Amino acid sequence: MDLSPTLRLSGIVLDCADADTLADFYHRLLGWKKTHSGGGWAGLTAPDGLVLAFQAVPHYIPPAWPWTQGQPGQMLHLDFLAEDLDRAVDHAISCGAVLAGTQFYSSSRTMLDPAGHPFCLDTREPEVIEQHGRL
Repeated sequence: MDLSPTLRLSGIVLDCADADTLADFYHRLLGWKKTHSGGGWAGLTAPDGLVLAFQAVPHYIPPAWPWTQGQPGQMLHLDFLAEDLDRAVDHAISCGAVLAGTQFYSSSRTMLDPAGHPFCLDTREPEVIEQHGRL
């Protein structure tokens, strides 16, 4: 008899300096409804009910991308499927993202959100590792 509780992922929380600023960026990027705001917190709710939340933390330091010795690294990153990679990159940049200077795959692009969190725009194409880490 399995006594494990049934668990379902209900949300993801990203630390940042300003919760509303980051929530507004992801609202522009994804079109998800902003459903939470106040007290250093903000969040969006996806059509399937998943919450992407943002928590303001004192003295926030953005993660280094790519990983750099002695600097805070990413704890996680978000992946988004893009049917048209170039169009998705252009859209992300128009929303306030930056294309990361280092790229490892030809079938995806690593972007940085306004708080410095890396996120990837991925295609359904097979991953091809780039020789020098730059496209």
